[in-house]
Amino acid sequence: MAEPERPRTEQRLRPAPLLFEPAEAVADPEHFFDLESMEDPRELLARATELTHAFRAATDRSVEFQAIAAAQLADPRRFDRLTPAAIAERAQWTEDYAKKMVEFGRDLLRGTGGGGGGPQA
Repeated sequence: MAEPERPRTEQRLRPAPLLFEPAEAVADPEHFFDLESMEDPRELLARATELTHAFRAATDRSVEFQAIAAAQLADPRRFDRLTPAAIAERAQWTEDYAKKMVEFGRDLLRGTGGGGGGPQA
């Protein structure tokens, strides 16, 4: 389910930070940001919700950077520009999605991108 579009000028929420975990904790497949050790369901729900918001925000931001990079790589002014097919291959996308990402990136570079995590597929 897609989240509602928000104006580009709206300030982004600052989600809980994604903290890096010690290597020994990461080695344990059951370990996930120490959620498994929380006893209080209220605390567990609150922290899990914080992480959900943080991951969504990180995903949205990463997609925007992917789109900007795709637009820059496809820029016809570049002597080494890439085709949408070549961008799709590098990013493991379909060619149609690469074209949409290039357009989304161009919108972002012009300052007219709508935010909200990328082009509609």
